[in-house]
Amino acid sequence: MISRKFTDMERDQTEELRALQDTLYFIGGKWRIPVINAICNGNKRFREIERSIPGITTRMLSKELKDMEMNKLVKRNVYPDTPVLIEYVPTEYCRTFGKIISEMINWGREHRRVIVEDSFKH
Repeated sequence: MISRKFTDMERDQTEELRALQDTLYFIGGKWRIPVINAICNGNKRFREIERSIPGITTRMLSKELKDMEMNKLVKRNVYPDTPVLIEYVPTEYCRTFGKIISEMINWGREHRRVIVEDSFKH
């Protein structure tokens, strides 16, 4: 019998669950991913972001942006023009989430294709 030693290859399920929960908490809201996507696509001003996301309310966007700033995902730049100009830009940390969003988009497209094809077969 070979004794099992703890190796780097062995998975820590408790840690994995915590990491999954952190990620789900982050993306769990209805608006978080669309807001990140809008900002990463070049929408910087509040109204630009708001117009690029159908159905989001001003209050909800404001809440999401504050939360994202607190979580180091966006940086709020204030320019003392008249009127004051405020822009939101993704942090480098936020940009690391881009690959995940791309994969989610790809998965969603494939899932829709599978579901639509399946519905035509029956």
